[in-house]
Amino acid sequence: MKDSKEKMDFFDRAGNIRKLWISLYGVCGLLVSVDFFLPAEAHFGLDGFWGFYSLLGFVSCAVLILLSKVAGFFLKAPENYYE
Repeated sequence: MKDSKEKMDFFDRAGNIRKLWISLYGVCGLLVSVDFFLPAEAHFGLDGFWGFYSLLGFVSCAVLILLSKVAGFFLKAPENYYE
């Protein structure tokens, strides 16, 4: 059990969580804005528009999360599996 006088973790403090969200938005914005300074060379036509690789990374991550949810639904063991 946690004692009330126990030291709080980094992620338990509300101020730190806000700082993490702000830094996440800042890093994402910085990575998208790199396309202004280093334009990507289009190889297939579709990959030449601004922010394509950022969008591709986001969509790929979202698809992986959805696929893992679906896989977890089918691979989940019954509640009384170890009994």
